[in-house]
Amino acid sequence: MGVASSRRSRERIVVVPDPRALLIAAAALIAGGAVGSDRSADPGSRAAQQANISSSVPPNVRPHARGSAAPDESITHAAKTVFPRTLQGVPVRLLGDRLFRETRFSEFFFRNSSGNLNARLERGDPTVEVVRTTTRTLPGPFRGLAMNCRHCHLGDDFLPARPLYGRTYCDFERRSGIPDRKDGRAAAVRNSPTMLNLTLARSPYNLLHFDGEFESVEDLVTETLTGRNFGWLPQEHALATRHIARVIKEDDGSDPLALSYSEGLPYRLVFGGADKDVPERLRVPLHYRIDVTRASDRAILSAIGAFIHAYMDALRFGQDGRGTPSESPYDVFLEKNGLPRGPDVGEVDEAYAGRLVSAISRLAKPRWVTAEDGHLALHGQPFFFGELELEGLRMFTDRRIGNCVACHVPPAFTDGRFHNNGTSQVEYDAVFGDGAFVAIEVPDLETRNRDPVAYLPPSGRYPAAIGRFRSAVSVAIPGHTDLGVWNVFANPSVPKPQRVLTQALCNQMALPGGACRPGSVLPHTIGLFKTPTVRDLGQSGPYFHHGGVDTVEEVLSQYVVASELARRGRLRNRDPELSHIHLGARGIAALSAFLNALNEDYH
Repeated sequence: MGVASSRRSRERIVVVPDPRALLIAAAALIAGGAVGSDRSADPGSRAAQQANISSSVPPNVRPHARGSAAPDESITHAAKTVFPRTLQGVPVRLLGDRLFRETRFSEFFFRNSSGNLNARLERGDPTVEVVRTTTRTLPGPFRGLAMNCRHCHLGDDFLPARPLYGRTYCDFERRSGIPDRKDGRAAAVRNSPTMLNLTLARSPYNLLHFDGEFESVEDLVTETLTGRNFGWLPQEHALATRHIARVIKEDDGSDPLALSYSEGLPYRLVFGGADKDVPERLRVPLHYRIDVTRASDRAILSAIGAFIHAYMDALRFGQDGRGTPSESPYDVFLEKNGLPRGPDVGEVDEAYAGRLVSAISRLAKPRWVTAEDGHLALHGQPFFFGELELEGLRMFTDRRIGNCVACHVPPAFTDGRFHNNGTSQVEYDAVFGDGAFVAIEVPDLETRNRDPVAYLPPSGRYPAAIGRFRSAVSVAIPGHTDLGVWNVFANPSVPKPQRVLTQALCNQMALPGGACRPGSVLPHTIGLFKTPTVRDLGQSGPYFHHGGVDTVEEVLSQYVVASELARRGRLRNRDPELSHIHLGARGIAALSAFLNALNEDYH
């Protein structure tokens, strides 16, 4: 959570509705149609919970006429079908949302369903029984079931109980829990990043994940579904693909997701799109359709990736889940003062940022933003942009003070590139002492290639790999840390992004063609991570790739530490932009105020 909201919410007792009750409510709404919501109701009341559920169910949803089984009260599926109204009438996105929530793709379901792809599990995966925040444990919305994408990329799952617990498609944990396979890995190595704006086109490239592991959204989706986060071991990729394809081919439409998203239609009909039983509003476009009875398992998996990609295209900052504008105080400030809101046609973000900075410098009599201009229901802060926020904005864009704009370029507030902001070193030195990170022996490319199992992360090619340099820092395992892009660059088990990643890194480092060789570039990838957005930080904490920082002020304080290390030549593989950061207490206060003014009511 953000600074204000996190402090405020820690004092509250969280009550989350039992998903069984939500299932019954959703089933009733499906049968009887939607009921209008009452905005004046207490967000934690039963009436408000009912209103939130009813407002999220798509119109004209009915059980499939061919006798699909009705939901059973014993099923603890997350049946409060809360999905953006922007998806209604967009069949491919509705299907993508259904797949995003599908729990049967997991290894736990495979192992506990006795081969019946429509089985009700006798017990759920302990991993999804609860959702952990940095201060408390909440009942998981998918308890009784198994892992799915939504468990780690939450949205408005907790809003009916506590409005300040909205998420921008991330979770609350420092490092997300993953299914137990007795391999010593109970949690992901990194914090769950927000998915909003993830699929925005970026120039000149858009590599995905903290370390650029994926070249496309489809690759990200399919590798996640068949990977360790869903419980599959590296050597089980083929088994995972076969199982996931079977779920699609043998689904009978009796699952609550099918009832609430697809009128009880099985996947094979919805994927095909041509059957007479598929209503027009659920017919996916021709170029998405696939006959799953004839397609290969790999083709089915690719189709799943395409559908979820289409769903992710609807996840954008600047609009709420109903597709209406959801602006931050900052956005309103730009509008009230006639400042440019975004790039012109053909203008790159960096050029727009320069134009914006120039316009702000000429602003003589700013028009402030007050509560009369808007309201933040999902944050513990007023809707406000005043003198302190403007001071913070100017520091943010000043290359001699905050220098934030060097990487966090508006309007998306990310450059999509890879930088070393010192996070890995600060985390490691906090455990092992000053200078410990610099002293770690990191192999050169030739040494790494001779013993990939000792240095690279586990993969299908190297299933027994230790992942020494893609690990959480722990006092129990000295020398283990997370080096970010170092784990992906020139890694033969990750071939797809190499061409684009190499070009991106060499351009960013301004290396001439002759110097752009893997062995020369690899040392410069230590500690590099992709720049995240700083929009709506209030709904995406804790922060950094390790999730180790709880407040915006703490984030800025860490930048003060890293910038000082950089200027003194004590930061390993330092980004040159860090040395230009000069912040004191006043700067931290002003920048915090500005960053909080980027919060919006996303849900």
